[in-house]
Amino acid sequence: MSEEFDPAPGFDTGNDNNVFRDADGRISALWLERLRAFLEAGRNDDVALVMEPLHHSEVGDVLEQLYAAERLALVHALGEKFDFSALTEVDESIRLEIMEALPNAAIARGVAELDNDDAVYLLEDLEEVDRDEILSALPVFERLTLKRSLDFPEDSAGRRMQTDFIAIPPFWTVGQVIDYLRAEKDLPDEFYQLYVVDASYTVLGTLPLDKFLRTPRATKIDSIMNTNFVLVNAEEDQEEAARSFERYDLVEVGVVDESGRLVGVLTIDDIVDVIQEEAEEDIRLMAGVGDEDVSDTTLDTVKSRVPWLVVNLVTAVLVSLVIGLFNATIEQMVALAVLMPIVASMGGNAGAQTMTVTVRALAMRELDGGRLRRLIRREMVVGVVNGVIFAVLIGIVTAVRYGDVQLGIVIGMAMVINMIVAGTFGILVPLALDKLKADPAIASAVFVTTITDVIGFFAFLGIAGLWFGLF
Repeated sequence: MSEEFDPAPGFDTGNDNNVFRDADGRISALWLERLRAFLEAGRNDDVALVMEPLHHSEVGDVLEQLYAAERLALVHALGEKFDFSALTEVDESIRLEIMEALPNAAIARGVAELDNDDAVYLLEDLEEVDRDEILSALPVFERLTLKRSLDFPEDSAGRRMQTDFIAIPPFWTVGQVIDYLRAEKDLPDEFYQLYVVDASYTVLGTLPLDKFLRTPRATKIDSIMNTNFVLVNAEEDQEEAARSFERYDLVEVGVVDESGRLVGVLTIDDIVDVIQEEAEEDIRLMAGVGDEDVSDTTLDTVKSRVPWLVVNLVTAVLVSLVIGLFNATIEQMVALAVLMPIVASMGGNAGAQTMTVTVRALAMRELDGGRLRRLIRREMVVGVVNGVIFAVLIGIVTAVRYGDVQLGIVIGMAMVINMIVAGTFGILVPLALDKLKADPAIASAVFVTTITDVIGFFAFLGIAGLWFGLF
């Protein structure tokens, strides 16, 4: 580094890949300041030096901390040293922003160095014209492999799989396999088991590495392979594949095509990413924010949120119409206007609790016939018990606050009704949406909240009108 701009004292450019984080694990402000200064000064060698020790996931963290122009400057400063794996760690909007600014030839060079699953992850969101141009610049084998993976449905196991795996015939011995592995130059970077296949690549068995390494060299493979194994179909949804990992405690699984031929493998690191993505998607959908990242533009964020806000507006109007039916009742007893949000709020919260349990159970495929009946019975009982508990509490508070025991009884009755309704529809709404092939995580909250608001207001104001003769 030149003397006129050396790093500050304590700024270590050594090979410890965590030096750029502060005590809280965040990227050091000093480190980021120095990087920005190097970028602004065009000191590409210094940029490369401070970035070199970082893992590609940490490079992704750096990219997300920089402004758009700085991100592009960093990529250009690193040139061929830029690891495109870092783009698998950033938000989609940042990834597309960087890739759209790079020439397709540069992307092709970077993609050629990646594992198949990472390369597919980068290419799948590009425009078809750009994707085809990038693929055409790759060697024939890599091009055909990537095209085959991209032909599988989005969010399928085939899109996530790695196409590098080790397949061996059943008639080999352990010694022959060891010799093959030592001589083969193009092995996967990481693998956990061997796949025993016939000439058509139909899987006959699997052989975990620990068992393989403990077996004498003269032993035939077909005598030690596992014939009770799990496979996933390439067109199977990635969430279903993740569920297989959870169910069978897998670290790796073979992926087969429609003909039953082995075409790739899924490993636990791929599935961890899938689980995180699916969890984030469900959280966003339940909040009505769609496919949104913190790096999205203001306009994209508005577009993502407006549709569900419109739906909420419609449901709010519906609730207001119900309240409007009881204008005369409310005018005669103002206390009703003060108390009715309590009934609706408690019902909405109770419904959300039941709905969350149901949506999770549906996602985990836990609701078979027996479990479903037990869940419905349980939530009905919970609704009654909670309704009685909170009816007594709010009834006492109301009677003391307004000096009217009858008003306390009325709100207590409405509370019991709404809590039972909340528990019932908190189950029925997600189940109905699931039967209609809609995602329960998306629309359940809107429907459940609307139902509990409508029933809560109707029950409270209706009972009050009848009880006090206000109609």
